[in-house]
Amino acid sequence: MNRRNFLTTTTAALAGSALFSHAQDAPAKKRPKFKKAVGIGMVGVKGSLTDRFKAVKDAGFDGVELNLPDDGMPTDAVIAAKEASGLEIAGIICTPHWSFPLSSPDPAKRERTVNGLKYALKQGGEIGCSRVLLVPGTVEKNVTYEECWTRSIEGIKRCLETAEQSKCAIAIENVWNRFINEPVAAKRYLEEINSPWVGWHFDIGNCVTFGWPEHWVRTLGKKHIINLHFKEYSRKKRDAAGPGAGFGAELMEGDNDWPAVMAALDEIGYEGYGILEVGGGDANRLKFLADRTDKILAL
Repeated sequence: MNRRNFLTTTTAALAGSALFSHAQDAPAKKRPKFKKAVGIGMVGVKGSLTDRFKAVKDAGFDGVELNLPDDGMPTDAVIAAKEASGLEIAGIICTPHWSFPLSSPDPAKRERTVNGLKYALKQGGEIGCSRVLLVPGTVEKNVTYEECWTRSIEGIKRCLETAEQSKCAIAIENVWNRFINEPVAAKRYLEEINSPWVGWHFDIGNCVTFGWPEHWVRTLGKKHIINLHFKEYSRKKRDAAGPGAGFGAELMEGDNDWPAVMAALDEIGYEGYGILEVGGGDANRLKFLADRTDKILAL
């Protein structure tokens, strides 16, 4: 799903309701190497970048995901906010990838994202982030599946040297782009690229309308999953009001089988972040989301 549209339509705080009884009663599992984060676009706290980072930390999160390159977020400002708050940079989203997809028939547009991805990877190395999220392309009436596959891989391979030099990996995300909507294709895509500097940023909520997240986890495995997005999806809301409405469910109140997802992640030995990509808000909303995420991590 296009995160700009999603966050715009869901930024208003959602009313919380009772958690599932089994989540309330079950003893908390210990996952010391599993951390939680939010996207910077979710932080509805006014102030400087440092103020926003501190609000995220105070709410109980370990990290934040940024959208880079961004002229309003220079590297020195990110480093200063990181040091002042104690937050880690959980991930970077490559900003030009939707507007100038690597699948575009226009070479100039593809070049924009190649250059943007290289710059984001360099920034990742400078600010201590080890992965940059990339939407690899979109299948369109004038862009076939095969063209999207071939062009995006060609563009990604042009960035591998920068990724290695920066010690920052490229993380492919499953989104609503009519491209790679099941895990076997996702695994084959990574195998064709065949680089330790390319993995998968698995978005749990994005795949629910097409299948089951726990299947993705087991197919891709620890080797390929290098970051996670946490969000909910409701098939009931989808059926009543259209596909995008499915994302209107609060965490743990949709159709994600969180116990099954967490069990699969435990099986593969996943270590790293679960980054929320949901409607954000003020300090109270952030604290609510941190608490709700802790409930998921305790399943």
